[in-house]
Amino acid sequence: MRLGPLIFIAALAMVCAASSDTDALTLRWARSQDATTLDPHVSNTGANNALLHSVYETLVIRDGDGVLVPALSVSWQVLPDDPTVWEFKLRPDVRFHDGSAFTAEDVVFSLARARAPGSDWRSVLLGIETVIAVDVLTVRIKTASPDALLIDNLSTLFMLDRGWSETHGVAEPQNPKDGGETYATRHANGTGPYLVTHREPGERTVLTRNEAYWGRREVPLAVSEIVYRPIPEHTTRIAALLSNEVDFVQDVPAHDIERLKAAKGIKVDIGAENRVIFLGFNLGRPELASSDVKGRNPFGDQRVREAVNLAINREAIRQLTMRGHALPVGILATPLTVGWTAELGAPPPFDPAKAKRLLAEAGYQRGFTVTLHCTNDRYVNDEGICQSVVGMLRRIGIRTRLVTQSHSVHFLALHRGECDLFLLGWGIITFDSSYVFTNLYRTRTATDGAWNVAGYSNPDIDNRIAALGTEVDRDRRKAAMVAIWQQLREDTVYVPLHVQSIAYAMRNGFDIRYDVTNHPKIKNVAAPKP
Repeated sequence: MRLGPLIFIAALAMVCAASSDTDALTLRWARSQDATTLDPHVSNTGANNALLHSVYETLVIRDGDGVLVPALSVSWQVLPDDPTVWEFKLRPDVRFHDGSAFTAEDVVFSLARARAPGSDWRSVLLGIETVIAVDVLTVRIKTASPDALLIDNLSTLFMLDRGWSETHGVAEPQNPKDGGETYATRHANGTGPYLVTHREPGERTVLTRNEAYWGRREVPLAVSEIVYRPIPEHTTRIAALLSNEVDFVQDVPAHDIERLKAAKGIKVDIGAENRVIFLGFNLGRPELASSDVKGRNPFGDQRVREAVNLAINREAIRQLTMRGHALPVGILATPLTVGWTAELGAPPPFDPAKAKRLLAEAGYQRGFTVTLHCTNDRYVNDEGICQSVVGMLRRIGIRTRLVTQSHSVHFLALHRGECDLFLLGWGIITFDSSYVFTNLYRTRTATDGAWNVAGYSNPDIDNRIAALGTEVDRDRRKAAMVAIWQQLREDTVYVPLHVQSIAYAMRNGFDIRYDVTNHPKIKNVAAPKP
């Protein structure tokens, strides 16, 4: 007999009440920004994904080292007689927080929802043709052509309960451009280790341990309650940790790392995130709104973009702004990304003299004015990076005004095409260059180029990116990616700065490992040692 949701919730409440006080452990988690929504298919941002990994789950997941491991799927294969069909065997006895059973129908529903017009995940699922439930615990996904990357693309695609979504009118994700909220904006019903019990956007979110979690015996799950607090101001956030107001700070400013290492009762874990920080240009406008050059767009000339590239002293940013915690790069990829080579990844030389010559060749001997838009609460020392960039550009004659703003304002402005020169970061969640190509370089349409806010368009590059989706030979595919990177590097579409390093700081008693995806897995936190 199927256990009804209301009966299940009542039973779960009794289990929670029966837990001893000695089993209670609250983690007060602070970071610079809040999740913009609890709807897992609306917005593909780091803050959203990090929080939601404790609530919702995926078919497969990457562990702290970036290795793919089973999650809601226990096994998967490409069918021997049809290379376009992937078959997934689902984990049995998994329930959503309201008690409903997780089945193949929920996978079919979730993948359809994530491919809907309002979803920010459409670009990674474009190759899917059909998804069918073979039986309660078996799903088959057919792609238009053999797709070796499908398993990687599913590693951050959260599964929703079809019945819950339909009951609450959220069978499709709401396009954030339409504004407003839906039931899924502030409510959640996942299969994950924690339930959302309180949500105040911008203030705090409280998650309570799921005592009926399917993996209860496989992970420590020692933290019984998570209190998630966005604290945008860096000084206030670190002060909260030092004064015992919070237990864990996810994004530690580079200049505070050594101080926290030396602080009594605090420990720090540091590592490189699979994310690149870079500058972008508005290539889509015939004239820049913030420039004194009228009738043309200086950034439409590759020589000007290359001048900006050569004007950036990446080593100075690494040493002074990032306090040594960054890896300068020459493409929008990291050493963990398929398609990376040491030659491509090497940063361009710092050559302000050549930069000035290129500006002169392009007709800008006297330089020009422009505004640089930058976040002040999204990436490690993002405002400090932009302040350094402003000084470097001014030295070659590009008189740059700096505007810093919250990431929520910044991202909206980017998508509206209002930023002539901007800072952005990109996490490579599939660990494959095609994810970067599809989102940042492919011509922007209803389905492609979701974050190509630069307005870059190259039909030849588009065709070569599309061809990657049908190439199953790993060596040929990597060679094709390397060739694409070589062309993109010559085009100077963006100016790569560095691979971002991240530092987790926590009070003694908590051991939260640095995660290469920057999605801390709180379920893996063990109880403090006596």
